[in-house]
Amino acid sequence: MKQWIAGVDIGGTAIKIALLTPDGELVARLQEATPLHAGEDGIMQKVAEMIHTLMQQNDCTPDGACGIGVGVPGPVDADNGVVLQAVNLHWKQPVALQAKLQALTGLPVAVDNDANTAALGEMWRGAGQGAKDLVVLTLGTGIGGGVIIDGKIVHGINGVGGEIGHITMTPHSGCACNCGKTGCLETYSSATALIREGRLAAAAGASPMLAQMLAANGDIQAKDVLDAAKAGDQAASAIVDQAVTYLGLALSHLGMVLNPSRIVIGGGVALAGDFLFSRLRQAFARYIPFSYVRESTQIIPASLGNDAGVYGAAWLIRSRMNPAYE
Repeated sequence: MKQWIAGVDIGGTAIKIALLTPDGELVARLQEATPLHAGEDGIMQKVAEMIHTLMQQNDCTPDGACGIGVGVPGPVDADNGVVLQAVNLHWKQPVALQAKLQALTGLPVAVDNDANTAALGEMWRGAGQGAKDLVVLTLGTGIGGGVIIDGKIVHGINGVGGEIGHITMTPHSGCACNCGKTGCLETYSSATALIREGRLAAAAGASPMLAQMLAANGDIQAKDVLDAAKAGDQAASAIVDQAVTYLGLALSHLGMVLNPSRIVIGGGVALAGDFLFSRLRQAFARYIPFSYVRESTQIIPASLGNDAGVYGAAWLIRSRMNPAYE
């Protein structure tokens, strides 16, 4: 009998689902737009329909199902499978996702925050393989984070452990963050931060290169700022240096508190490659007082890309509901 796990990554734009073997071999994947207009029940129905479609297409029977793991963008009571809030999905009140999806599919369900599932995915099948103590960050619109100690996600008392993007970097100044306060890490080091600073530099005439990009395209993207910095544009270089400095400082704090073997970084900003990572490693080392921490902590790119979430969601089932597979 063919055994399988469904890994589900629910986002504000798309639902991504993969069928995997208990050993982590990807069997098939499917992606469809998230039907936000349909509400929580409509989204759950869409997930159930997509899983059923994948089962039919790949000769996967309910008897072979180990379960369904789900990653969701918001704080989660993982023990009870309840999403406390998911702003990107328009869920303002708690949603009993585990119970709803189990009722629709008849299969065991496990739920966690999407940044946590991405971290677990990188640990299981990505850049974190072989490491049991690691931090995983995603540099995108914001900064998502997952902390893994001894192979297990740190949830904290309210399920919001790992919110690295909201570490305060400047307590008495800084730009406003979506969380409601100012000076958060993600207001300095996210793609959104690079775009904001790039627009300001272009408008002020400080960066002829970014001004030209703005005039040609009508806007500036994070990649534009990184490309301009690579090309030697001084204003763009200063923007990237600021982002890297604050990120390196935040990671140094995590390095001293957690002493992880690896810090894995993904997301669109990380696609800048060694141009970013070499500077980030230097900034991290600058703020770490102990040489053995500097030398034992690797800062490396994530390797699973957009598949990290489905792998990590599947890991929820593999690890929590089927301990014999560990």
